[in-house]
Amino acid sequence: MTGSVAILTGDLIGSTDAPEALEPTMGRLAAAADEIACWQRASARFTRFRGDGWQIRTDAALALRAAIYLHARLRATESLLNTRIAIGLGAVESPGTADLSDARGAALTASGRALDQMRRTRRFAIAGSDVDSRDEIIVALIEEIALRWTRPQAEAAALALPYPAPTLEEIGQKLGISPQAVSYRLSAGSVQSLRDALTAWEDDRSAREAP
Repeated sequence: MTGSVAILTGDLIGSTDAPEALEPTMGRLAAAADEIACWQRASARFTRFRGDGWQIRTDAALALRAAIYLHARLRATESLLNTRIAIGLGAVESPGTADLSDARGAALTASGRALDQMRRTRRFAIAGSDVDSRDEIIVALIEEIALRWTRPQAEAAALALPYPAPTLEEIGQKLGISPQAVSYRLSAGSVQSLRDALTAWEDDRSAREAP
C-alpha cells in the first residue's frame, strides 16, 4: 500500500486503577472504528496491543475527525476510560495481514513515536509527513474544546461528527430530546466551531495530498 494514510495509536488512561473498564472501553473503540470504516468505505483495521493500547488506520484527511470522534464516544459514557491519541501521517508499505500488528511504514513509526513523546497532560498529538505548525496549532485548539465537554455535550458531539452530517432532528431522536436542546448542547460544547475547524483542516489536507 502506497500513498499517505493515517495511523492512530492510543493508550487508555487509568486502566491499571480500573481494570474492569478495560474490555468495555476497547469494545467501544472497536465499534467506533467500524463507524469510521463506513465514512471511508474501507476497514479501519482496529488492533489491540500492549494490553491497553490500540491502533486504527484512516484516510489521511479523516484522521483528526476520527480522533475527536473516538474521544467523544468514550467521554459520553461515565464508566469508560479515556484515551490518548497520536496521529501519524505518511506512507504504509504493508497494511499487515489480519490487522496492523505486522504492518510497516512511516505512518506507523510517526504515530508510535508521537505517542511515546506525548506529554502526560496532553490527549492528542500529530506527526509525520507534511505536518507543520499549523497542524499542531489546530490539534491543540481542538483538544482544548474537546476536553471541556460534559458527558451530555460529548454524547451530542459523537452524533454530530460523522459523515454525512445528521440534522438536529435526527440527533434529537437518538438522544430523546428536542432539536432545540440538541442545538443548546452543541453550542455549549463549541461543536459547530470544532466542525468548521475540522472541515478546513480536511480541505487543506486533501489539497496537500492531491497529485
